[in-house]
Parts: sequence; C-alpha cells; structure tokens
Amino acid sequence: MVTKQLSGSSDDADLRRADSLGREIFSDVANKWALLIIEALGDGTLRFSELRDRVEGISHKMLTQNLRMLERNGLAERTVHPTVPPRVEYTLTEAGRGLRATVDGMCEWTYRYFEHIESARREFEA
Repeated sequence: MVTKQLSGSSDDADLRRADSLGREIFSDVANKWALLIIEALGDGTLRFSELRDRVEGISHKMLTQNLRMLERNGLAERTVHPTVPPRVEYTLTEAGRGLRATVDGMCEWTYRYFEHIESARREFEA
C-alpha cells in the first residue's frame, strides 16, 4: 500500500481533494468492517478470535487486513505475548477511542432512524 506523503500544506487534510492524505485516511476507516471492529474494541482489549466472534460475518482475511490498517493508522495497538502458541491482543489507542465516539454516534443514529429507513425502503420498492 502506498501512502501519500505530507507536503506540509492544509491541502493534506482536505477530504474533497482526491490526492489528499486526509481522504486516504477517511477511506481506510470508513468501511463497514473497520467501523464494526472499532465498535467491538471499544469494550476493551480482545484477542483475534474474540474479535472474529464479535464481528459476525467477517472472514479471517478481512479481519487481518482491517486490523493491520487500523494499526498502521495508529488507531489500534497489537500486543504479542510470548506464549506457545503466541497470544495476540488488540486494543484501541487514544486516537481509536476518539474515533469510537463517532462510531457510537453512527450506531445511535442507526437505531434511532431504523424504522424510518425501513419504511422508506418498503415504499421505494412498492
């Protein structure tokens, strides 16, 4: 994965610019699996298998890719305990916990407007 380099300008964080680092970061974290992983890790440190159980439907490959992306972006930390077999745990960083507050808001929005959206979909499909 190629990461855009910072140029030192305010354009780096401009989500409207296709070539901005801000858009790359937004694209990384604004996917369903990343959001669900962040929500699950918000409850505390979890092992890989515990995360896979909490994020129903995610494949081993997608969980691995998204955990690496979250770690790369400084949103999650990976700790390997020197046991046989190795025990690996994941937890949110301060930045990840900050993002989790936004994810919580999205979850609350979903619950609040679920019936409205469900009704709109029925009308649309009729």
